[in-house]
Amino acid sequence: MAKTIVVEQIASPARRPDVQRQTLVGLGLGRIRRRRELEDTPAVRGMVNAIPHLVRIVEEKGE
Repeated sequence: MAKTIVVEQIASPARRPDVQRQTLVGLGLGRIRRRRELEDTPAVRGMVNAIPHLVRIVEEKGE
């Protein structure tokens, strides 16, 4: 079983740079309180770490 993380959007991308909005879309988010379960890869972790003021990791699953 692959490791996964559950990411939740906690803030709006309004009045933020476009690159931050694109990062949210890349994670599959777009509305506050929306959650996505994503594979725990360095690329996904980098995207989450780039916008810590907009998202939070709710849960880490896997081995």
